[in-house]
Amino acid sequence: MTMAIHENLLGGPPPTHLPDDPGPRELLASGAAPSEVAAQYPASSLAWAQLADDAFAGGRVVESYAYARTGYHRGLDALRRNGWKGHGPVPWEHEPNRGFLRALHALARAAGAIGEQKEYERCTAFLRDSSPTAADTLS
Repeated sequence: MTMAIHENLLGGPPPTHLPDDPGPRELLASGAAPSEVAAQYPASSLAWAQLADDAFAGGRVVESYAYARTGYHRGLDALRRNGWKGHGPVPWEHEPNRGFLRALHALARAAGAIGEQKEYERCTAFLRDSSPTAADTLS
């Protein structure tokens, strides 16, 4: 008996792999302003995550929280459209997933910074459950 590649032996949901949309990633890599990328690609979690990171680095924590929450919700929408049922792996190793995972991390970080402890704990656990690699990489 042969086993299919990537067969889940634990019986959990399969990993969710978002479709690739290289436009936002390429624009950000070329040095475009994240606000311009988010305006052109408002569904891009990656653009919102970059805005959240930039705001946090600039000491604008509430602004970071708002950007991160937008990226997080855009990512949840994309995950659901691609078969995610509310739990299961969202691998960091699949580059198109990184925008959502970065937004989730940014939301946890900003929630912690403003003292929203329950949201910090929820997002931190959600990130680790979705992708231990992302949790380790982004922390």
